[in-house]
Amino acid sequence: MRELVRTNDMVLVSAIGALLDGANIHHLVLDQNMSIIEGSLGVLPRRILVHEDDVQEARALLTEAGLSHELRGDD
Repeated sequence: MRELVRTNDMVLVSAIGALLDGANIHHLVLDQNMSIIEGSLGVLPRRILVHEDDVQEARALLTEAGLSHELRGDD
């Protein structure tokens, strides 16, 4: 699994999840339940991960959707 996006914006997490679902790209959102620890302040970023085989397709999809500025570095 490779990290695609890291953000505090739950609306963005939802939108990216919908885009990935629509393209049948399986993904995992980590740290979404950290609000219990942080007190629902939204300061801890959520991470969206995709399988190694889907990274390029997912990056292209988000770029096409105008979200390339949200992508993590491609290392």
